[in-house]
Amino acid sequence: MDEANVPHVDVTADGLVATATLVNVARRNAISIGMWRELEAFAVSVSADPDVRVVVFRGAGEVFSAGADITGFADERADSAGARVYDDQLELACRAVEAIRQPTVARLEGPVVGAGSALALSCDLRIAADDAFFMVPAARLGLGYDPRGVARLVRVFGESVARWILFTAGRLPVQRAFAMGVVHEVLTDEELDEGLARLVERLADNAPLSLAAAKVAVRAVAQGTEPMLMEEAWRLVDAADASDDYAEGRAAFAQKRPPHFEGR
Repeated sequence: MDEANVPHVDVTADGLVATATLVNVARRNAISIGMWRELEAFAVSVSADPDVRVVVFRGAGEVFSAGADITGFADERADSAGARVYDDQLELACRAVEAIRQPTVARLEGPVVGAGSALALSCDLRIAADDAFFMVPAARLGLGYDPRGVARLVRVFGESVARWILFTAGRLPVQRAFAMGVVHEVLTDEELDEGLARLVERLADNAPLSLAAAKVAVRAVAQGTEPMLMEEAWRLVDAADASDDYAEGRAAFAQKRPPHFEGR
């Protein structure tokens, strides 16, 4: 098989921005278990890269992801034991994405379905084309949806909409997700990349240590069941308050000039 046609995650770096692209074009960027392993490895490595300020997740072409790549389900998820292996790897990858030190942005187009929704909801921010939609079709496939994934749906969408998504297996249009605050900006196809560039530039210009502290604090409050996250948030707050960037921010404010942050 041509290597270009093998489902994989393509990783690129452009200045301060690292991008992970889901590549499984023949299956509308459906995510295989191997791709989840690649996503987990990418998340761990990029979080440790001091040169990266922003991380973007997207799909190849004009589709984010049509969900899990079910072509391997007959072998990998034929029974409850196989399903648990797949779900465990998905969850490991999503938690690794959630734990990325830098702010993460999901660039969404077209279907954001099942496993694709899990990845998108693991990111900090979501910017979408106006044709995007969310969907979790577990009830149409007869499979049990991982309770850890349900928890993620509830955290981001809220309990009421999570029930609707899971029970109806219906499409949630991006305009409704935007009204709920789940998606942060909706643009036309033609405007999407320009809007993404503006957002990424804004994030990259801000103080990395401040963003890292805020990110962990938000996770600690949202998840609630992991007190160690709040301890980590306080550690990062103290590090930001003692940083050269804080001194630079104060000086820039006093001098009425843009700050230049170096993440230290």
